[in-house]
Amino acid sequence: MSNLAHMHIDPPPMPAEDAQAAPVMKPVPRITIHAFCEHPETGSVIQRAGEDRRLSKAHLTVHMGGMRAASEFYQQTATPNLILVETLAGGNELFGHLASLAEVCDAGTKVVVLGHLNDVSVYREMIRQGVNEYLVTPLSPIQIIEAVSRLYVDPDAPPIGRSIAFMGAKGGTGSSTIAHNVGWCISTRMNEDVIITDLDLAFGTAGLDFNHDPAQGIADALMAPERLDDVLLDRLLVKCSDHLSLFAAPAVLDRDLDMDSESFESVLEIVRETVPCVIVDLPHIWSPWTKKLLMSADEIVITATPDLASLRNAKNIIDLAKQTRSNDGMPHLVINQVGVPKRPEIPVKDFAEAIGIEPTLVLPFNPGLFGAAANNGQMIEELDPKNKATEGMRYLAKQLCGRDPMPIKAAKKSFLQRLARRG
Repeated sequence: MSNLAHMHIDPPPMPAEDAQAAPVMKPVPRITIHAFCEHPETGSVIQRAGEDRRLSKAHLTVHMGGMRAASEFYQQTATPNLILVETLAGGNELFGHLASLAEVCDAGTKVVVLGHLNDVSVYREMIRQGVNEYLVTPLSPIQIIEAVSRLYVDPDAPPIGRSIAFMGAKGGTGSSTIAHNVGWCISTRMNEDVIITDLDLAFGTAGLDFNHDPAQGIADALMAPERLDDVLLDRLLVKCSDHLSLFAAPAVLDRDLDMDSESFESVLEIVRETVPCVIVDLPHIWSPWTKKLLMSADEIVITATPDLASLRNAKNIIDLAKQTRSNDGMPHLVINQVGVPKRPEIPVKDFAEAIGIEPTLVLPFNPGLFGAAANNGQMIEELDPKNKATEGMRYLAKQLCGRDPMPIKAAKKSFLQRLARRG
């Protein structure tokens, strides 16, 4: 299928740039980081890195004065887990300052030097003297985050899966339906292992959409997250296909399920260690844990309908993401259910201008297809592989994963069909 910026019935969609998936890094554990900078600009970059979701557990303090200030500061206090120190010096002066800092460093403290000399011999000598990393300025926040991550994340640990959070700008936008169809597309068309986590514990629809009614699911894991391991996770998951598993919500009202943010984070962290892609289907409620999971996801998809309430809420969520996720790409906006007969709507162009981002996908109102799929417990591609909405799901999956879905194989004709054709 061609690259599509929007999915309309007409006019023809405009081409879009190829998707590029951002690197997925494991969150850094709870450590203390001190930075000593020579330039305010370097301090600003480090401060922005410290505000990133991947360093959210770390405690970062920025000071000025470089290596000299760091050596004086630690004469009176213990050194932290990690010191980031900027230097303008070179040659003997540089290594003299480094020796002074080494004298006051406690055992176990790691040191990253930010220098202005792009010299391999300087790098090798620093590593020989015990510096953990040498980075050449100027730097971006992502480079700082990657350097810290390399020091504190076990290189032999399995890679962490990409988390894609879906949330509706209001109730009834179809966010869960889109999340389930995109997850199915990634697993089926990209042959990538996917777990769909349904976090609407009381009213989740993932079990219905995939025609499963599991006795256990994500609520059992959330009630005792410390017990969750690979063996228990495998028991709680429902296998829908070779590449797709479901972490279903109980969807019952006879239990009070009041969990804290740490329980959700702990469970999702274990899930992300088992598959390359985790779909996080969030309910339309605003609480500390939904905010935390939404803002900490690798990709965010906001689904809205073309009305004023959706516009206001989508703008609020996207503005918050811009503020708190400055090192990440913009959230993806899906405008769903466009063209409901006799319903006044905000035009897509006006909607996009008011929010400040172009929608990744615009889906026309198609109650017949989506209603039939929901009632049958099927995905829309299973009912109509060539429908515009089906193409839209594939396109959104590509934008989120940075990969093209595999082409649909033509179904082989049976012997009787071939015989009838000859006749």
